[in-house]
Amino acid sequence: MKKRSIYLMPGMAASPNIFEYLKLSEHYEVNYLSWMTPNKNEPLSDYAQRMCLRIKDENPILLGVSFGGLLVQEISRFLKCEKVIIISSIKSNQELPAHMKIAQKTNMHKLLPTQWIENIESLAMFAFGKDLKRRVSLYQRYLSERDHRYLDWSINQLVNWNRSKADETVIHIHGLKDSVFPIKNIQKPYIEIEGNHSIVLTQFQWLNKNLPKIISNNIIDLDNLEASN
Repeated sequence: MKKRSIYLMPGMAASPNIFEYLKLSEHYEVNYLSWMTPNKNEPLSDYAQRMCLRIKDENPILLGVSFGGLLVQEISRFLKCEKVIIISSIKSNQELPAHMKIAQKTNMHKLLPTQWIENIESLAMFAFGKDLKRRVSLYQRYLSERDHRYLDWSINQLVNWNRSKADETVIHIHGLKDSVFPIKNIQKPYIEIEGNHSIVLTQFQWLNKNLPKIISNNIIDLDNLEASN
């Protein structure tokens, strides 16, 4: 029996190494996507169309983390997908935190990338939240994209994402203490679990137990999901 294909898209600046603890291959044919260099002033929708060329299977399952969650939602506009799952992400620009909404009007975010390139811990704070205490060597393992052109582009695309209405078919998994996208701004439906923005790393055991259940059922029965730690 042929396995269903799932494509995993990491978060901003992150490499596919952030998925190293997920064990899905028993159930799915797992494919890892990575960030490409954006073209100058490239809209996220155009970037998504280019990313579609890397997806070789029909009716795939797409899973994206953080900014990667925005990207897989944009990809799903151009490809028929079995399911779209986002982790530690947002479903529309209505869920952006207040400081990012302010940045839309002030362009304040355009001052940030150079600082982040010089300070990998600051970039890690944005990529993973406040609770992931790691050595710089591990930050470097997870954060492979530090080119200023990519960071400028990705932060600008995040802050100015033009999706104002959420797609309610998107499956959304979110940490209760997410410090990048606070859960108070997240609109239902979503599955809340313990943890911060880095739940793909810190709650991998919960994800390994529950992602197959979530994907297999069109209606999510929360009573049948394992409790998170």
